[in-house]
Amino acid sequence: MRVPVRCQHNRQGVTDLASIPTSGAVPDTVPPPAPPSPLPSPLPLVYRTKLAVRLWHWINAFSIFVMLMSGMMIFNAHPHLYWGQYGANFDTPWLTIGNRMHEGYLRIGSLEIPTTGFLGYAAETMRAFPPTVTLPGHYNLSGARQIHFGVAWLLGVSGTAFFLYALISGHLRRDLLLKREERSFAHLWHDIKEHARLRFPKGEAARSYNPIQKIAYLGVILILIPVVILTGLTMSPTMDAAWPWLTDIFGGRQSARSIHFLCAAGFAGFIVVHLLMVLLAGPFNELRSMITGWYRLPKENAPKENAK
Repeated sequence: MRVPVRCQHNRQGVTDLASIPTSGAVPDTVPPPAPPSPLPSPLPLVYRTKLAVRLWHWINAFSIFVMLMSGMMIFNAHPHLYWGQYGANFDTPWLTIGNRMHEGYLRIGSLEIPTTGFLGYAAETMRAFPPTVTLPGHYNLSGARQIHFGVAWLLGVSGTAFFLYALISGHLRRDLLLKREERSFAHLWHDIKEHARLRFPKGEAARSYNPIQKIAYLGVILILIPVVILTGLTMSPTMDAAWPWLTDIFGGRQSARSIHFLCAAGFAGFIVVHLLMVLLAGPFNELRSMITGWYRLPKENAPKENAK
């Protein structure tokens, strides 16, 4: 016996069967199809880096790179460092980058480190720093000094403007100064261990700077940049005549030159670590944040269930 079929057309023109022709029992209802599994929602983009911070970052990066390269050319003119008021060829330096023909070396006090192919003798030149990392790329002391002093103004003016912005806008207090809980030794030690294990902040924790970042950035803004500018001025004979107290602060022109060199080494170390962290944390996301200001929060790891 045939069971009559009742059809009903919906608005989309699809026919819904109210009953099914069959010789057996007819079910009262037809189960609806299973809903499709939802697609994972993309992680949110947040506006993390303001325009003033981004501008100063790129101006500062340009200035530091140019000054490091031109500074290495200036250092090549006399690759020795001293402490005190005076230093010349017949005085005993505390640091020397030199060579014995085709063998380069770095001497710090009585410790001598072979540096052939890197310092002292590299790229078939007998200079402390090879031409591949100096500006100009050939020996030109006067040209290097002009570049160095010109870009130093850019570093000083932009650094002063950024510090005033950070102070007035609250960026220094809100984003850079360590919060009370971040100042504890346990908190700092935990952050150091997490970085050593390459475990970076996720989710909302990645929206702001972590304590290690804050300490590094404050060290650059409040220590390295001011000291490198003041020691640079101390080495200028004109500034010695105008502000003789500068040489007293740093213990002499040669001491100022040594401190200037150490600050430059600090900048170089900061750049290496900074670029390494950017690569490990995700270069596309980090660069987007520093170019456009927008940053995608990294996904938090799912919590692990306790083993029974």
